[in-house]
Amino acid sequence: MTPVELSRVVLDAVRCAVAEGQLGGVVPERVVVGEPGAGGCGEYATNVALQLARTAGKPPRQVAEILRSRLVGVDGVRDVVVTGPGFLNFLLEERADPLGGLVREIRRCGARYGHGDALAGEVVALRVPYEVRAEVVADAVVRIVASQGGRATVEHGEPVNVRPVPAPEDPAPLGPDAARWALLHPAPHDRPRITADHLVQREANPLFRVRYAHARIRAVGRNAARLGFDAEPGRLGEGAAHSDALQSPLADYPRILAAAATHRAPDRLARHLVTVADAVLPFVTCVLPLGEEKPSAAHRARLALAEAAGTVLAGGLSLLGIDAPEHL
Repeated sequence: MTPVELSRVVLDAVRCAVAEGQLGGVVPERVVVGEPGAGGCGEYATNVALQLARTAGKPPRQVAEILRSRLVGVDGVRDVVVTGPGFLNFLLEERADPLGGLVREIRRCGARYGHGDALAGEVVALRVPYEVRAEVVADAVVRIVASQGGRATVEHGEPVNVRPVPAPEDPAPLGPDAARWALLHPAPHDRPRITADHLVQREANPLFRVRYAHARIRAVGRNAARLGFDAEPGRLGEGAAHSDALQSPLADYPRILAAAATHRAPDRLARHLVTVADAVLPFVTCVLPLGEEKPSAAHRARLALAEAAGTVLAGGLSLLGIDAPEHL
């Protein structure tokens, strides 16, 4: 049930109570439903009883109890609780929540989210030439195969079965993280770019976006702790822009990881991490309360979703052998 739908349900209850003589006064044009305030509970709340009390000639809590009796049992409403001077708090029926379930699964698995048994018991023999890109790709494949229950061995010599297009020059001057990204992010048939572009801290650099997204999520978590709240999966509430765009890449991560292991293709994982980063960066702007806004259940749920994305980014970077920074 959306806030708009719940507002209509409450307004109907007010109309019926007035029509049947339980409440006096004029029926308001609309009822405002929002997130519960301090001391509230449930998903939504309204102060309509306080607004009606004067014209109804009754104490606000009595008005609230009259309305509560009409709202309990309404389809979609599990319970209604009166708090404070007369606030109505709504606990809604549990319904399928794919995004909340996904966040809980990622939190339960932690860094092992996406790990599976697609290659359980298999030994993958990698034969690579003596070339830096082939060595780095094989090293990443070993870890990715292990994430799917398999074991990869690396040998040198012909005939090779892992031969990506060689690097045109030594990537070592880029540093360990940027060098590995430069070799792993392109498809194996593409020639890697060994340029300083991989070190530039701006949006045009995919590695920067991935690592910056992780660092932003960690910073949001630290700031949430300073505001006195932590992550808890639940309803994101209104204003959680871009959450839909984030669900698919998080849900797809196990499939991408299995495909990267099966096809010995760490580039698939690297490109998917860019997709996750591009989805979460716009979302993190709505995680923390703004201005005088107080932390709510919706903020805790948004933080949980952001942290789930951070878990995927950190886990994927680790499999590629790249650091996931806390600060950037």
